[in-house]
Amino acid sequence: MSVVFSPLSVKILTEATTSTCPWFVSLRSKFTKSRIPKELFVERSKEHEKYGGDPNQPHKLHIVTRVKSAMRRPYWEKDMVKYLGLEKAHVPVIHKNTPSVNSQLKFVKHLVRIQPLKTPHGLPAEEDMADTYINSKGELIVHRLLKPVDPKAIES
Repeated sequence: MSVVFSPLSVKILTEATTSTCPWFVSLRSKFTKSRIPKELFVERSKEHEKYGGDPNQPHKLHIVTRVKSAMRRPYWEKDMVKYLGLEKAHVPVIHKNTPSVNSQLKFVKHLVRIQPLKTPHGLPAEEDMADTYINSKGELIVHRLLKPVDPKAIES
């Protein structure tokens, strides 16, 4: 049994198989680098004035605070949140500003707020560490108590 197609039916079949659906767009074309805005690839060192940083003398410590939940996030983000000590939300944790810590923070940057730790009164001494606190502006304040004066100094 042989099937014979008429020229009209062959033309209809070839047009139907070669034409694509007008609403079909390849997913690959949506996520190429050419579709990502160029502003995302611009060097960010120009933003130091905006955030109050100095590129020549970067801050030594970060104040990292988790502001979003890690629920419904991938396991590697949950592990990184736990590793960085950010299990509780809105509790600040201090980390060093090193490349290894910064690469870990890059994985959870959408879940955390990172501020520089400013020391307007200088770094505290070892005995003053118990009297320090961090205010809402990200400054490390040393609350020094007055020490009694030697009685010999009062007599003279």
